[in-house]
Amino acid sequence: MQTVTLGRTGITVNKNGFGALPIQRVSADYAGMLLCKAYNAGITYFDTARSYSDSEEKMGLALSDVRGNIIIATKTPSTTVEGFWQDLETSLRLLKTDYIDVYQFHNPAFCPKPGDGTGLYEAMEEAKRQGKIRFIGITNHRLGVAEEAAASGLYDTLQFPFCYLATDRDIALVNLCKENNVGFISMKGLSGGLITNSAAAYAWQAEFDNALPIWGVQRESELDEFISYIENPPKMDGELKAVIEKDRNELIGNFCRACGYCMPCPAGIVINQCARMSQLIRRSPSAGWLTPESQAMMMKIEDCLHCGQCKKKCPYGLDTPTLLQQNLEDYKNILAGKVQV
Repeated sequence: MQTVTLGRTGITVNKNGFGALPIQRVSADYAGMLLCKAYNAGITYFDTARSYSDSEEKMGLALSDVRGNIIIATKTPSTTVEGFWQDLETSLRLLKTDYIDVYQFHNPAFCPKPGDGTGLYEAMEEAKRQGKIRFIGITNHRLGVAEEAAASGLYDTLQFPFCYLATDRDIALVNLCKENNVGFISMKGLSGGLITNSAAAYAWQAEFDNALPIWGVQRESELDEFISYIENPPKMDGELKAVIEKDRNELIGNFCRACGYCMPCPAGIVINQCARMSQLIRRSPSAGWLTPESQAMMMKIEDCLHCGQCKKKCPYGLDTPTLLQQNLEDYKNILAGKVQV
């Protein structure tokens, strides 16, 4: 069994984390079955968030009886101290626990630090003093914020999008975490559904001994694939290398990491949501992305000025205007019933 240790935390778990964002889309009974099956197979790292609607509640219902044997990571999106404490207390209640192992700032636009005027990092420290959290983490989609956090000495863990579509700078970030003894958690290891060969995804992650991939699981068949890798981990061979090379050639230009560097848009398009709508609507409850508000947000793409600012600002070199149009076409097909999600 392959394991990974999350830096200075000393947390050592199977190199398969359970990403609980997708269980929003299934019933409590089905989610419970998935969570318990994962635990019984040897998966002990479970990642959720206050923002994932009922994901925390489902996890609490399923795993509270084995709380002492698992690692729970959750997140707060709050930008205020009051909201931080409200989120933490809600998470503790729903997860049926009196402590969170890894509590993370959820994709903040900046790197919270002591004395920055927000009081957020100080709230994390106080929660740790009270025993309500064990380790302080941060998640992000912005390379600059992630690099700052990894180098700051303030964070025990960093969660960042990392898959075999990664850039050299992404890989350097993983190595920076290793140098600074910061636990690195790979989110979007399947690139939001763009990557379909889980064996190739797993084998690639296995080449980074400090990276813990958390796989978003919604179906039992998906979970079964990763469970099978516990005893028989895929090895990087010529066949898997060919899959990765083909995907990199075909997909690397189409992966929006929602980092937000392209914002604001002069036409008012919410680019970092709209450019990944095809992924969002398939990986979280689709009804939330089909509301009149979401439809209006997507139709704003038709107001694109084709000024090229977003493309110029993208640190990943995406052809953002084309990506927006592709997502809009897919969205319209979903609305028309031509595509099922």
